[in-house]
Amino acid sequence: MTSAIILQAQGNGMLSTLIPMVLIMVVFYFFMIRPQVKKAKDLKKMVEGLKKGDKIVTTAGIHGRIADMNDTTFLIEVEGGSKIRFDKTAVSLDATKAVAPKAEEAPKA
Repeated sequence: MTSAIILQAQGNGMLSTLIPMVLIMVVFYFFMIRPQVKKAKDLKKMVEGLKKGDKIVTTAGIHGRIADMNDTTFLIEVEGGSKIRFDKTAVSLDATKAVAPKAEEAPKA
């Protein structure tokens, strides 16, 4: 009888340590992994929707306008007429769409 009580206590202890670990993993997934995957999908969709003439900002902070496009690269025209070729993965922001809503929100006098 004593051994049965000890085995039940040990099983309960295992369960009480397993539940918090599972909860930590679930919380980690919903607060860390899932948002990163969603952000990556949104960025990929945004890059696929870019076209010639759109203003963009690269991950390096370079602002420019798309002059030409390939399957994997953009030719970006920066101020002064210089052109630089960047990989599509280097684009971080579509400045055309980022500036447009701000102009519409300006108070009318």
